[in-house]
Amino acid sequence: MSQIDDLPPLREVIAEHGLRAKKELGQNFLLDLNLTARIARVGGSLEGVRVIEVGPGPGGLTRALLAEGAKEVIAIERDARALPALAQIAEAYPGRLTVISGDAMEMDYRVLADGPTRIIANLPYNIATPLLTGWLTSDPWPPYFESLTLMFQREVAERICAGAGDDAYGRLGVLAGWRTDARIAFNVGRQAFVPPPNVTSAVVHLVPKPISGDVAVKDLEQVTRAAFGQRRKMVRQSLKATGVPVEALLAAGGLKGDERAEELPVDTFLAMARALPGLKR
Repeated sequence: MSQIDDLPPLREVIAEHGLRAKKELGQNFLLDLNLTARIARVGGSLEGVRVIEVGPGPGGLTRALLAEGAKEVIAIERDARALPALAQIAEAYPGRLTVISGDAMEMDYRVLADGPTRIIANLPYNIATPLLTGWLTSDPWPPYFESLTLMFQREVAERICAGAGDDAYGRLGVLAGWRTDARIAFNVGRQAFVPPPNVTSAVVHLVPKPISGDVAVKDLEQVTRAAFGQRRKMVRQSLKATGVPVEALLAAGGLKGDERAEELPVDTFLAMARALPGLKR
């Protein structure tokens, strides 16, 4: 796929607007239109769907989302240098691209959602994990978005999708496993980016799942922070950091105490988080 619309090739766009990727903004641009189209299709048809995109840069993924039929793309871009390039895309797709100049970490995404909404982005790596955590901890749940399709460093992607017993399993895996069905859709090599990052990347697809409302995010975070804060120790020791009677917390999770955090399934952490408020003095 050499061209998906009548706009100039992305390398020309980058040259025209002086869009040298800035390390301090976590920028690595995707120029392969086959790849951007593949990312756009991970969650299925975009017909009638509003897409929120973070960090569009010169607009490679933006163009793919529009070409794949998204009803509207809302692109949030902090780098003012990219705004003229995005304006050209908006002209080519009248009424379908809204560009917001601002910091993605400060956006109220719920306000941006109107009808079926998905978040699809090649995230700036320096804010990728806090953005994901913010989306996964939003309440009420199920959330305002149908799915998340996001690019991460492969190491982070493995942490998101890890389960009990996996080397990468930790707090992020518990959070993602509690609220979503998460999978790695495919890997992306360094050569796909300009400039090439030092690591392999991966596209992760997360679909919210219904959950009971009897566990508070803050309680789960307190339990997992304690448990994984000393992950090589037995949970009888590591859970002391919660400040509640440990034996009662272990009993709530059906634990003996000699287990380690990376061995415990998500449901065990949820059981302890559910009991935590009643154990506080």
